[in-house]
Amino acid sequence: MASHTPPRKFRAMDHPVAWSSGKLRFFRRPFHEYRLTDRVALSQMPLFVTTLLTAFLVWAFFPVTMDNPLFVAFLVSQLVIMALCYLVPWDRLPYTSFLIIPLLDFVSIAVGREGGGQESLTGISLLAVFPVIWLCASGYYPRTSLWLSFLAPLAIIWVPLLLKGNPTPQDLARSLLLPVMMLGIGVSVSVLTLSMTRQQRALEEKDAQLQDNLGTSQRQGALLNTILDTVHLGVLAVDADGHDVLMNRRQRVNHELARPKDIADPNESQLLVFGPDRVTLVPVEERPVRRAVLGETFTDYLVWLGSGRDQRAFVTTARAMKDNDGAFAGSVIVFSDVTDLVNALTAKDDFVSSVSHEFRTPLTSILGYVEILLAEEPEDSQRDMLDIIRRNSERLLTLVSDLLSSRNGQLIVTPQAVDVAELVRSSVSSAIPRAAASGVALEADTPDRLEAHVDGPRIAQVLDNLVSNAIKYSPDGGSVMVSLAQEDGHVACRVTDTGMGLSPEDASEVFAKFFRASSVRRTAIPGVGLGLPISKAIVEAHGGTIEVDSALGEGTTFTFRVPV
Repeated sequence: MASHTPPRKFRAMDHPVAWSSGKLRFFRRPFHEYRLTDRVALSQMPLFVTTLLTAFLVWAFFPVTMDNPLFVAFLVSQLVIMALCYLVPWDRLPYTSFLIIPLLDFVSIAVGREGGGQESLTGISLLAVFPVIWLCASGYYPRTSLWLSFLAPLAIIWVPLLLKGNPTPQDLARSLLLPVMMLGIGVSVSVLTLSMTRQQRALEEKDAQLQDNLGTSQRQGALLNTILDTVHLGVLAVDADGHDVLMNRRQRVNHELARPKDIADPNESQLLVFGPDRVTLVPVEERPVRRAVLGETFTDYLVWLGSGRDQRAFVTTARAMKDNDGAFAGSVIVFSDVTDLVNALTAKDDFVSSVSHEFRTPLTSILGYVEILLAEEPEDSQRDMLDIIRRNSERLLTLVSDLLSSRNGQLIVTPQAVDVAELVRSSVSSAIPRAAASGVALEADTPDRLEAHVDGPRIAQVLDNLVSNAIKYSPDGGSVMVSLAQEDGHVACRVTDTGMGLSPEDASEVFAKFFRASSVRRTAIPGVGLGLPISKAIVEAHGGTIEVDSALGEGTTFTFRVPV
């Protein structure tokens, strides 16, 4: 026995009679949304309505037929069948039990055909098309339905002939047209139903897949929104036309900070976005969002949002989005609040500047008095001590000047024709005693002469810093190689050691002022973390670059390049 639970949804095409009526707007809602009882009744309705029309025509034009008991039985049976459609609890019976209705229709139509007689309406037997369509379109028992679509109409005609006795072969053959027609209709409906069923199943599978994808997308969207609202970074996504696609909670706060108090919904040009000086409005085409909309990619672009005491500093980063064809589809901009960091760096720079100014005065005084003492022609032993005092004072004064220049963001260089190869050899020669004391083999690989237009003392300062660091950070001995060459119109100098090396994290911060690597802080190696930042400032003042390549425990190579 079939299960009481339907194996699949009762679809409109299960009963194409009702479904076709639905196509004619017979129903106000999709057929499959009705209760099973209503669907059975609606599937029977076309035959029932046709029966009522037949009864009216017979009453109007063939009233005698209305006295025929068989015709009356036909009409009554249709009423009873229609009532059964509503009264029988189909949802409590095996799911395909409703197919008994079209079988009862065949019996009812056979009775109506005999009751109509020859003097009444002809073609009542054609009403068999309704139960044939119902059976073949149901999709259940397809072979049995096709047999019934031929045998049931044939029985409607042959059974009365056989009961009357002695039918001729011509009588039997004459009645074959209707069953053959019904069979053809049944085959056509079955083929169409099979095709539509397959399409329906494919659509249902795609619908289920789409529902799963939609559910997954919604879950991922909820997770993304939760994550974005959790982070302390402002995240803004815009499309290729500059319209906001996504803005997290933090970015809404940032946007409110940049909004002028008297404008409820400002555009990009009206937002309070200032440059590093905190007072100059950034031009619209240079603002982070506008640059991102134009397809630019940038990192750590500093702006100030808002005004007054509420003003905050943000570094912004933008990355472009591409569609499947590689065309620009928008950008994601991230705003990171660095106000505390900027204020701390400013305070540190102010402190360095203040201390440097305080150092300059006594150092200048010391140098002045040393010059006076040297001018009085002291004894040789005293002159040596005064020379040491003067040399170290000048060194301190140079360091103070460099600190002040670094604080102001610039170093003054005076380029002139200089033999850089000689500068390298001099730097290496002066560092050999220190290298020997540390057990470090120091060598230079330079051409005989390599002339460039640079500030000789400044480049010598860079070389001294790099060579000194290479020796200092090779505490267990090793080797240091200083090489010089001309590459693509630049002077390239490399200082390579086999010392302690740097981790990738430390290497990325090595040119920051006052920075010292974590491995160095655990040792007694002296230093304040100013040599490399000053060297970088000197190289960049020449229009050059300096970079580091290091591996922890394997050594370090510093390379600086300046134009010839």
